[in-house]
Amino acid sequence: MQNRDRQAYVLQPSRSFSFFPAFVSRRLAHLNALHAFEATARLGSFVAAAAELAVTPAAVGQQVRALEGYFGVALFERRGKALVLTQAARGVLPDVQDAFDRLASASNRLRDARLGSVLTVSMPPSFAAKWLIPRLERFRVAQPEVDLRLDTTDRLVDLPREGVALAIRYGTGRYPGLACVPLLAEVVFPVCSPLLMSRGRKVRRPGDLRHFRLIHDTTLEAHPSFPTWATWLKSAAARGVDSRRGLRISSSIMALQAAIDGQGIALGRSVIAANDLAEGRLVRPLAPALSTDYAYYLVQPRDTALGPAATVFASWLQQEAAEFDRHSGA
Repeated sequence: MQNRDRQAYVLQPSRSFSFFPAFVSRRLAHLNALHAFEATARLGSFVAAAAELAVTPAAVGQQVRALEGYFGVALFERRGKALVLTQAARGVLPDVQDAFDRLASASNRLRDARLGSVLTVSMPPSFAAKWLIPRLERFRVAQPEVDLRLDTTDRLVDLPREGVALAIRYGTGRYPGLACVPLLAEVVFPVCSPLLMSRGRKVRRPGDLRHFRLIHDTTLEAHPSFPTWATWLKSAAARGVDSRRGLRISSSIMALQAAIDGQGIALGRSVIAANDLAEGRLVRPLAPALSTDYAYYLVQPRDTALGPAATVFASWLQQEAAEFDRHSGA
């Protein structure tokens, strides 16, 4: 390439919009500045964007101002301490975010090609510990070439940006920008240690729960539609039982462990309690169960093709879920 041709690819911030070449979208002009703009728009401040990008707030501000100068259009307005997107910025932001998501996805695929069949899957810790891990040996035997990475977290992971190919989420299935496949539905019912039932008092009817400590899993308390001891007791027409008392634990795993250790009776979820019930560590002292509109979903970025390892794992996971449903009667 001749020297003048190479110079044509160097974009100076001082140039006005009227000289901007039509094919600039293929040249990724001011990529760092666009990244600073996108992070600032998404997070709402230069400080937050700087923390994510590992630079100073002054550097982020400088990049944004350079972008504004290059295109000759304002991107943000200051209203007090808040940064507000201009109309022009609001118009292009979705495309800019989509472009960075696609770049992140492409980078992740290149990284996976270098590492081999490495697959990162995000999921709640309770699902991983109580349902998936007891079954993983079957996947390892069937697909020994796939190297799994389990990212166990309750937060909503940004899949493309964090290099996560698949996620398992627990909720209602409404996840914008993601393709969702129903995996496992759930019901809730009382569970306890079989030793607890052998210590004296028996649980023959819901009202008998007044003689036992209730164990509350508080992880979903903020969701009013999710069953609690109060809703279960009301549904079962239990009398004389104070649903407010008992042991409160902000972990589904620990709530079940407390029940296994004989510390009381927990309101167990059918999916994560299944293995402990099958192994005899837990029993169901009462039959009534409450359905819930929450379920486990297998999710992936919409309009993004899965790689070979992710495709194989997703297929295996759906087969395991179907087998679980057949045996559990769900």
